[in-house]
Amino acid sequence: MNNISRRHSLALSCAGLGAAQLPLPAAGQLPAAVAPPPKKSASTDWRDIRSGWEIPTVNYADQPYMAKLKNGHWLCTLTTGPGNEGDTGEFVGVTTSPDRGRTWTPLRHLEDPKVVESAYSTPFVTPSGRVFVFYDYNGDNFRAPRRSDELGWFVYRYSDDHGVTWSERHRVPMRLTRVDRENTFQGKVQLFWCVSHPVAVKGEFFLSYTKMKTYPQTDNEGFIFHSRNLLTERDPSRIEWELLPDGDTGIRSEALGRIQEEHNIVPLSDGSLYCMYRTATGNPACALSRDGARTWSQPQVATYADGTPIKTPIACPMMWRASNGRYLFWFHNNGLNNFNGRNPVWLAGGREENGTIAWSQPEILFYEPDDAIGMSYPDMLEEGDDVYFFHTQKQIARTNQVDRKFLDALWTQATRAEVPKQGLKLELTGEALRQGSAEFNYRPALCRTRRGMTIDLRARFGSLKTGQVLLDSRNAQGAGYWVSITGDGAPRLDIRTGDGADFGWSGDPGLLTAGKEHSVAFILDGASKTLSVVIDGKLCDGGKHRAFGWTRLPGYLNDVNPSSRLRLAPDFEGQLLAVRAYDRYLLTSEAVNLHLVR
Repeated sequence: MNNISRRHSLALSCAGLGAAQLPLPAAGQLPAAVAPPPKKSASTDWRDIRSGWEIPTVNYADQPYMAKLKNGHWLCTLTTGPGNEGDTGEFVGVTTSPDRGRTWTPLRHLEDPKVVESAYSTPFVTPSGRVFVFYDYNGDNFRAPRRSDELGWFVYRYSDDHGVTWSERHRVPMRLTRVDRENTFQGKVQLFWCVSHPVAVKGEFFLSYTKMKTYPQTDNEGFIFHSRNLLTERDPSRIEWELLPDGDTGIRSEALGRIQEEHNIVPLSDGSLYCMYRTATGNPACALSRDGARTWSQPQVATYADGTPIKTPIACPMMWRASNGRYLFWFHNNGLNNFNGRNPVWLAGGREENGTIAWSQPEILFYEPDDAIGMSYPDMLEEGDDVYFFHTQKQIARTNQVDRKFLDALWTQATRAEVPKQGLKLELTGEALRQGSAEFNYRPALCRTRRGMTIDLRARFGSLKTGQVLLDSRNAQGAGYWVSITGDGAPRLDIRTGDGADFGWSGDPGLLTAGKEHSVAFILDGASKTLSVVIDGKLCDGGKHRAFGWTRLPGYLNDVNPSSRLRLAPDFEGQLLAVRAYDRYLLTSEAVNLHLVR
């Protein structure tokens, strides 16, 4: 878990559930109702998370997870409370939406927040329409020194009337394992939490979660709750439960350090289970089970399809299996080994390949205009061709609709060889490159107008000598941009604005080879305020050299091209083969598509 944003004031209605068997607080113990929050910001960029619709919370907000009910409405369960993460008064809230997240019913609680903590819920709908909500519940009222929400019992309630009324609480048996017996409190209480979504595989139920040994959140292992009959059994006393994997230890590798947590799973087409979780190595880890979660492969650092390790900080690395059989992976694309770096969110698309998931190069999915505020603990729902994501900033939770074409581009990234035509302002090949210069009169005020620019080139490098200049738009006063080669053999874009401000960023070293042909794309995105570099269809992520392969654009970066003349290979020991310039940011997928054009 852990906080990811500055505090925002938000107080919403928190009425009782109305089901007689639920303990409800006395009138006046919860905040009074106020007007609903604003639905959306004025942003026209769907990637701007402020453009989404807010979900009701009290103050702290975590894990806004969704289920589509049998009547077509959405049910959201989330953890909220008047304080901050881990404070007393934390509880699982439920609310429903009849109109895809535009409006919500008043937030209600599954447990009385004045008694003990309940937290970290996840819903699941069976074929009959019964909806379960599973969550942590401090049933023994165990008082830990700092927080008492990641411990106790694992429980559920269910509803057979689309979330109007709820059953009594039922406890899921959690077998004691070594991590419990050796935990900080000598097994007097079990320490755990769940961020995963339940999955159904061949009619059976699976839900992953994390146990921990050292309070409050270290020395972790992943486990799976499994039930053969939850999808069909109506009597909760007859639901069968077992804890997997078999034996005394969970999903964990000693080589990956003390922090191995927030395990979540997706099913593969053959019924295998693929697990992803976070570590403090700067990378997520993954493991596979071929026998219904009874045994697991040794966890390894997760990689892209080309074998490059994926980077993400200590943040929830969430996955989904889409209705088309493809996969989506939410992460943050940097190698920090702490809880920072959760803005922007990046998304990779996955396809099954050789019995596992092959992940595409990633795209920016969402960004928060305030660089200091992150987002995490997401969910996703599909409604036909419409796709919605849900997330929290710890004090605000939102629904955001995503452009389906964006997802399709991820899923087909490696199979398209084409030159994007939208926004193409300059295209030079063949004889045009031998003229020595070309007109390119595009002057974007990048950060002020939130516009973008992409410079894409293909070249055969005769050498990697430092300082070679491949492209140069500088005027007589030295203002403009230029592409050169750094001392470690990487391509670099430098910009000097009309008022003399300098900015520059290079791709990762070691990707260019003298004597070979390469493609390089510099993508400047004035909306998300990022600059990324794609070399030979591979998004630079910093590799072993730095935590970030992309960088943020400074707010002063506006007039980046005061000259209308672009000099071609003015000091280059090689041959330019193609130069293209766009008046917008290209998707990573489009840069990959460009690389595939021969």
